[in-house]
Amino acid sequence: MEKTFMEAMDFRHACKIFDETKKVSDEDMHFILEAGRKSPSSFGMEAWKFLVITNEELKAKLKPFCWDQAQITTCSHLVIVLAGIEGVKPESGIPEKRFARREMPKEKLDFYLDLYAGHLKETLSNDKNIYSWTARQTFIALGNMMTAGAIRGIDSCPIEGFDKEGVEGVLGLDTSKFQLTCVLPFGYRINEQSTQQREKFEDIVEFIK
Repeated sequence: MEKTFMEAMDFRHACKIFDETKKVSDEDMHFILEAGRKSPSSFGMEAWKFLVITNEELKAKLKPFCWDQAQITTCSHLVIVLAGIEGVKPESGIPEKRFARREMPKEKLDFYLDLYAGHLKETLSNDKNIYSWTARQTFIALGNMMTAGAIRGIDSCPIEGFDKEGVEGVLGLDTSKFQLTCVLPFGYRINEQSTQQREKFEDIVEFIK
């Protein structure tokens, strides 16, 4: 039975070890990945890619570069979240294709392309700046995927504890095109969840009227 949104928020926690005997179904993983694919992105560029790893040997190779965390090899599916680099550059032609998905006259398309390139001139000036911009956007998709998993009773754990170059090397990534932002394992908890700790609503939220 699916959980409501708030039930999913209460259910979700950073799972430290998964039950290796339980596997997430193809249907449930598709549901999770669709939540990532349909997430919002700046200018609608969708500058991300999700690698879904179930190969146990490959997970074992990645584990030493992820601080030897148990989640890497005990999870059912290991999602590698990548930030796009080359695809957001105007000269790649991809931004034009993204804008052109909406029917519009050429002069309007050219206007959007000029606005995009001008507004992001500094951001698009080098790969380091691009990564900083696109990596932040991948966390929107990452959050949606974790919540989608929780709705189906599936656990996850966002992992930033890794050797970025090491993981990218094992995966053979062309880092001029995509770079690693987060490692996101999915599976089923083997231990009970500890009591969720959050600050009080009134300490986090301020209304300005």
